Order: sequence, then structure tokens, then C-alpha cells
Amino acid sequence: MKKETFFAFFCVLGVLFLVLVWGCSKPPTEALAKAEQAIEEAKQKGANLYSEDAFKKAEEALKKAKDQVAAKQYKEAAQTLMEVAPLAQQAASGVEAGKAKMKEAAEKSVGEVQKGLDDLKKEVAEAIKKKAPIPREEVQAAIGKWEVDFVGIKDKLKSGNIREAFDELKAMTEAVKAKKDDIAKLVQEPPKK
Repeated sequence: MKKETFFAFFCVLGVLFLVLVWGCSKPPTEALAKAEQAIEEAKQKGANLYSEDAFKKAEEALKKAKDQVAAKQYKEAAQTLMEVAPLAQQAASGVEAGKAKMKEAAEKSVGEVQKGLDDLKKEVAEAIKKKAPIPREEVQAAIGKWEVDFVGIKDKLKSGNIREAFDELKAMTEAVKAKKDDIAKLVQEPPKK
């Protein structure tokens, strides 16, 4: 009888072990859904636009957890998923500060773009006086387009589309600078004979 009791005890213990292992080897689907929801809520608040670094960390943690689930590392995935919501909340809480900082940079950039356009106009006028071989119509068309776009950008900034205005100002600053550099090169070129 003792052997049968001993055998039964180990059978029950073995079954409990299998149930325990099987129970722990399920993917953390509920935690995954909550983490995805936390990321989505942070995104809706603009964290992906104004608190990019913190938002990226939250997204990377979610991706890591998904990769762990795919590799059937459920325990590790569950631990990683516990990091996602706090990271997403941190990103969401940084939105207003990030937005204010970006607005300040955009407003500063407005002055720089205006100065860049004014300088470009002067350089084009100088180049024309010096009879430099510049593509006059192309440059004037570009300046005209930038001036129209610039008005739209300022409107976006006033209406609260800060990220869009910031990105467009950055692109315009680079385009105006490139055009000024092109004009400067053409003015410095010796006249063709």
C-alpha cells in the first residue's frame, strides 16, 4: 500500500506541476491589450508629436513585449508589459511642456525664416545688378511660393497646429538657406566668355 500511496502522491504532484506550468505558459493577452490601450491614449493626447522620446520608449517596450510573446517568453513579456503603461503616462504628461517648447522654437523660427526670405530677396537683387547668371524666374517663383506658404504656416501656428507649423518652418528654413547658397555660388562664378 505504501508504494501505491507514494505513486499516487507523485502522480497528483506531477499533475499539479503540469497545471501550474501550463497556467504560467499562457500569453499575457490582457496585459498586452492594456499596454496597447495606454499607448493609444498617449498618442491621442499628442505624446507622439510633443513628447517623442518618452513615447518612443513606451513603443519600444511594447514591441519588446510582443517579441517576447512571439518567442513564447510569457513571463518576461508580462514583466516588460508592466513598464509600458507608466512610460506611456510619462509621455502623455510631457505633452504640454513639449508643446510649449516647440511653440517657442517655432515662433523664433518665424523670425529667422522672415529674415532669410528678406536676405534672399536682397541677394537676388544684388545678383541681378551684377548680371550674375541666376535663374531669375525660378528664384522669384520660389520666393513667391514661400511667402504664400509662410502665411499659411503662421496661421497653423496661431490655430494650435504647432507640430505641423514647426516641421514646415524647419523645411522652409533649409530650402531658403539652400537657395541663398546657390545664389551666392552663382554670383561668385566668373562670367562665361
